Amino acid sequence: MNTKTIKWGLAAGAVTVVLSGAVLAQTGTLKSIIDAEGETTRLAQQSQQRIDQISQQTQELLDKYRNEMAQIDVLKTYNAQIQKLVDDQNREMASLNNQINNVTQISQGVVPLMLDMVDTLKKFVNADVPFLPDERHNRISDLETMINSSDVSISEKFRRILESYQIENDYGTTVDVYSGSLTIDGQSRQVDFLRIGRIALLYQTPDGERRGFWNQHDRKWEPLGDSYREAIRKGLRIARKQAASDLIDIPVIAPGAGK
Repeated sequence: MNTKTIKWGLAAGAVTVVLSGAVLAQTGTLKSIIDAEGETTRLAQQSQQRIDQISQQTQELLDKYRNEMAQIDVLKTYNAQIQKLVDDQNREMASLNNQINNVTQISQGVVPLMLDMVDTLKKFVNADVPFLPDERHNRISDLETMINSSDVSISEKFRRILESYQIENDYGTTVDVYSGSLTIDGQSRQVDFLRIGRIALLYQTPDGERRGFWNQHDRKWEPLGDSYREAIRKGLRIARKQAASDLIDIPVIAPGAGK
């Protein structure tokens, strides 16, 4: 009885031993599985981290790409506007070049015209009543110098010539008085000149003792008698704005006539 019991116990122990080995074997396998699952989880986490990193980098690249494309669109719009400006400037340059060519052609015709105008003005002044001789001849001399100057534009030259013509034209409708010297009886005397348009040019000495007028027909100075003293004196005062306008007697040579 005891023997059977012991055998069984041994058998049971054997079974127990066998079962314990199986359990141990299963436990080792389970551990391996767990370890494998842990490794898999770790690798999965690393993979996910890598995927997240790649996704972030991809998003950053995508954002950068979109920004670059937006910049490209802005640059395209800017370049298109600049091209319009360049095209407009090219058209303006072409127009200016055409105008320059036209100005060059016009200048070739204007320069001879200006030379003729200055020469005509010079001849006119030389043949005119000889009032303000220094001022008028200096003006013409300045025009002749200006015409040959490269520092003055064609338009400015033409403007100044026309201005000189206008000044000469105004002399015909104004009254003026100025002082100067005049040779009387072989002596240089200081006199007051009275110019009434181009109708009359008279003079009188400051003391009122000598007076005369310019005879344009004979182109010489002629004396006047005492009867003109008061008229000339009044004319001088009117020209100086020292007296109100009034009628005065002046000698006038009829066209084509003598004295």
